Order: sequence, then C-alpha cells, then structure tokens
Amino acid sequence: MKKIVITGSNGLLGQSLLDLFLGDKTYQIVALSRGESRYPIKDGYDYVDCDLTDFEKLQEIVLEKQPDYIINTAAMTNVDACEEYREECDEINVQLVEYLTSLSEKMNSHLIHISTDFIFDGKEGFYKETDQPNPLSYYGVSKLKSEQILEKSSINFTILRTILVYGKVHDMSRSNIVLWVRKMLLGEKEITIVDDQFRMPTYVKDLALACKTSVDKNAKGVFNVSSNTLLSVYEIAQQIAEVFELEAKYIKPISTSVLNQRAIRPSKTGFNLNKTQEVLSLELKSFKEDLQRFKEDIT
Repeated sequence: MKKIVITGSNGLLGQSLLDLFLGDKTYQIVALSRGESRYPIKDGYDYVDCDLTDFEKLQEIVLEKQPDYIINTAAMTNVDACEEYREECDEINVQLVEYLTSLSEKMNSHLIHISTDFIFDGKEGFYKETDQPNPLSYYGVSKLKSEQILEKSSINFTILRTILVYGKVHDMSRSNIVLWVRKMLLGEKEITIVDDQFRMPTYVKDLALACKTSVDKNAKGVFNVSSNTLLSVYEIAQQIAEVFELEAKYIKPISTSVLNQRAIRPSKTGFNLNKTQEVLSLELKSFKEDLQRFKEDIT
C-alpha cells in the first residue's frame, strides 16, 4: 500500500483530493493542514494539525510517516497580496517547497507540486510545458522559483501548472470566480469583469484527477492542466450566467487599465494540453462542459 501526504488538505484542491483518494483502498492518506480538519469525513485517513511554516514540526511529522508521495497543494495564491506581503508569499510558495524537496530527498519520495499560468508574461498564449517563463507579478516569480527548486533537485517530481481553479467542497475558506459570479448574479448585483484578459479555467475535480493520475502512472515532469478553450474573463462570466440560467445583463465589461490592481496580470495565457492528454490520458473539455458537470455536482 502506497502512502501519500497531502499538504494543505483543508483547501479546495486538498478536500477534492481526499474525495478521490479515499475511494481507492490501495493508498494510505495522511492529510496536513492548520487547525481542525474541514473535511466532513473524519475516518479512513490520518489528519494532522500542522502549521506548514513550522518546518521543525513538519519534518517530524513527514519523517515519521515516510510517504511514497507528497502532494503539495499549499500556496499563497492572492496575486495582489503576494505583491504586498512578499515574505509571507516566499514562506509558503518557495521555502515550503524547498523544505518538502529536501525531505523528499531524505525519504526518496516523489513530490507533486501545483504551479500556475502566471509564470508566463501573457504575450503569446497557449503555452507549452517547455516555453520560456517570464513572470510579471511577484506571485508568478514565487511559483517559478518553486519550479526551479524541483528542477535543480535529484528527486522524482511532477509539476502540474493550472489556471483559475474553481469548484466547491464541504467547508470553503474562500470563494472562486464561478461561485462569486453565480452569487452576485443570484443577488441581481451588477459586476464589472475584464474583457482583455484571456484564460482557460480549471475545474478542481480535473486538477485532483491529474494529481491522482500522476501518482497512479508515476508520471514525472511538467504538465499543463486546464479546460481546453481560451476565453476572456468577461466571456467566462457570461458562460457562468448561461449555464446557471442567470441574467447576464448584470455583467459589465471593463478594461484592465481601469482596475489599477497592485500586481500586473498576463493578458493572455492558456495552455497547449497535448502532452497531458497523451501522457496522463486525461480528457480535458471546454469550460462550458465543465461548468455543466459542476452545476450537476452542486445541485
């Protein structure tokens, strides 16, 4: 039986991974997060309350558990907050990865790590795994540094790059684009959405499946995971309205320049998904198809 440590198990991806792995008895799961477990099922896995920035405590737990795989879902992902609070950003996005890498080296564990489209400058779009990164924000810089730590190491690793992750789990600590747009439209509130930034959003269940498939297939290297259609964020909001049968008239377009955000966003990202579809055999669908699945899952 293979043992897997999941860091950040209280988050959206962490809880989605528990949903997936607890249905497979070939794996023994250890979940690490701060505070009490937010996951509704309390048995069938080990949960350990752990501040992941307390590296001594983390080392003690991980070395005792001796996992075959570590799936690191912990990250500071608020792009503007990362710009402002760089030390806190580095602690989670860089130093934690450095630490997990050195622990993986000691135990000969395979580390699976989540990265982002924000390592690119957004001038080209449809990025391949081998394309040259050029981050515009400190968040992007921190995630690129985390990738470089793995690439310079001697461990087995998998990097899953993803875009605008959304979904819903039992106990949410924060919202995401789909839930937020849906909530605002249900309340008949006007929202302004950028029409000059282009993305390929990712349903969290697909990202969780990519993590599990990486374990099942022992896949190594970098993979892109997202839906397969490039849309402006404005079009994303309109498709949310359409699928959830809500009024799109409350959605107003705005340009990025008007927003005055602290961190610069890449204008057009999106991924080439060929490698992921071939090597991981994942069937990645359009945002609208994923939204339909999401709607069925939550209603």
